[in-house]
Amino acid sequence: MNLKEYYNETVVPKLQKELGLNNAMQVPRLNKIVLNMGVGEAVGNRRILEEAVETLTKISGQQAVVTRAKNAISNFKLREGMGVGCKVTLTGDRMWDFLYRLINISLPRVRDFRGIPRRGFDGRGNYTMGLKEQTVFVEIEIDKVNYNFGMDISFVTSAKNDEEGRALLEGLGMPFRK
Repeated sequence: MNLKEYYNETVVPKLQKELGLNNAMQVPRLNKIVLNMGVGEAVGNRRILEEAVETLTKISGQQAVVTRAKNAISNFKLREGMGVGCKVTLTGDRMWDFLYRLINISLPRVRDFRGIPRRGFDGRGNYTMGLKEQTVFVEIEIDKVNYNFGMDISFVTSAKNDEEGRALLEGLGMPFRK
């Protein structure tokens, strides 16, 4: 059984009872997952940005998009329109596949992992977490890594508040710290 089926068959009835909701359509859903890499060093070296895009594409299974600077900042030698990072927005089956791989394969590979922090909620039920390096993902070959990239992973939900969002992510198996 994949994670989407598990959500529909197990998590929805459990959350409906737990949150006291009358209709199954009121239960919070996971709308999308956004992976973001900020690569400030790309200002001086274009190859770093290309490698970041390649890395994010391997991790997500979907082509990454370059994010560009909106303003020029002379102290950082940054001009408007220069590439400063990359991102991918996952929805549908790719989102569920990525979430499964993140929870069951990648997070346990993090050194000294004791769970993800609970403080990443934004007040509207969305959760954002950070990873310090991309080598925790199985898709990345450690021998071929030239640069370590950190990344932000944002889980956008339909939850109305942080408690509903936390209940949804815990129901899906996110390993929060105790």
